[in-house]
Parts: sequence; structure tokens; C-alpha cells
Amino acid sequence: MNNSAINTARLLWAGLRALLVLTLVTGVIYPLVVTGIAQGVFNNKANGSEIKADGKVVGSSLIGQAYNLPLKKGQETPEPDLKWFQGRPQNGLGTNSVNTQYKLILSGATNRSGDNADLIEWVKDAKAAVIKDNSVAGYTVKPSDVPADAVTSSGSGLDPDISPQYAQIQVHRIAEKNNLPVDKVDKLVKDHTEGRTLGFMGEPRVNVLELNIALKELIKGN
Repeated sequence: MNNSAINTARLLWAGLRALLVLTLVTGVIYPLVVTGIAQGVFNNKANGSEIKADGKVVGSSLIGQAYNLPLKKGQETPEPDLKWFQGRPQNGLGTNSVNTQYKLILSGATNRSGDNADLIEWVKDAKAAVIKDNSVAGYTVKPSDVPADAVTSSGSGLDPDISPQYAQIQVHRIAEKNNLPVDKVDKLVKDHTEGRTLGFMGEPRVNVLELNIALKELIKGN
């Protein structure tokens, strides 16, 4: 074997060793270290911010769920199940037939301008529905009581949270539908209201899934 062939063989072996080392470091060791740190320090976030109830995972704190009645024959849009707190309108850009709890899988906004005729009509219809659904004997929701998040979807269309104001105007309806004292449902909302992150970022909010899990427990114990 001449020197040229020997040098070529040495270069190929050196390249192969570099490939093996880099594969081991970047393809095995590094992912294992990052995964280990994530599981050890940020276990809940690393696993999808899971929410559990009755010993099983029922959703994520980062993705909203729908609380609707089963579709009736001929219906295209399900009616909300008014026994439960309702989240924001869901206007994602795609659907799937697997996740029956929340059919949106592609997130995104409608991207319509504030003066778009369709958007204005949607908001008017949504506000009318919120007022109708949440006005019960002895408690009437006024148009000025309806916050923006009750009639518009978020930028992702998958917002898991609502404002405390939206949760509050649902309290009397929830109490009536579930034969609960208003003060107990009101306390439930207050107990599940989170403040601004670090005291200054974002807005106060209520996670709808967590609130409804607590409501379910309250109904059981009533």
C-alpha cells in the first residue's frame, strides 16, 4: 500500500471516529442530560403541564377544552353545556376527529380587522348569547358586564384561561344549574384566580379546566 492510500485510510478513520464521538455526544449524551435536567427540575412542564383528576390525566393547563352538549341530529355546532364554566370562543384553524374534548388542533387567529363586518356580527351574537345564558332569576347580565374575552378568541384560539370578570358573570348560572349556593361558587372562582406572573406580567386569569374540576368536586360534596 503506497503512502497516498495510507493517508487516505487514516483520514477516513479519523473522520469516522469524529462522527462516532459527535454522534455519541450530541445524539445520546446531550439529549439524555437535557431530558434528565428537565424531568428533575421542570417535571410538570417537561411532560406537557398535565392536569390530573381522579388519578388520571384529563388535559393540559396550556390548552383549553370545550364543555358542550352532544350534537343533536341535524346540528353542525354543539350547544354549550351550561352546567360548566365556559371558556373563550374557539376559533382555531383546524380540526381532528381524535380529540373529542377539544377538536381544535391547529392554532391561529381569524386575522380579521376590528371593523370587519363578519367579526362585528360574531361579537354581537356572542355577547347576546353570553347575556342570555348567564342571566338567571334574580341576576341579569348587562351588556357592559361582558368582558372582551367572553366574545373573542385568543390569538392561538386555544386559550385555557378566562378573565375573573368572565368567570364571575357565570357564577349565578352555575349555581342555579347545579343547585349550589352562589357564595360557594363565587368562592370557587376566587380560589382559582391567579394574579399577574411575578406580580406585573400578564393579567389575572382563571384556568377553566382546573375550575371545572373543582366544581365537579363541589357538586359531589354538596
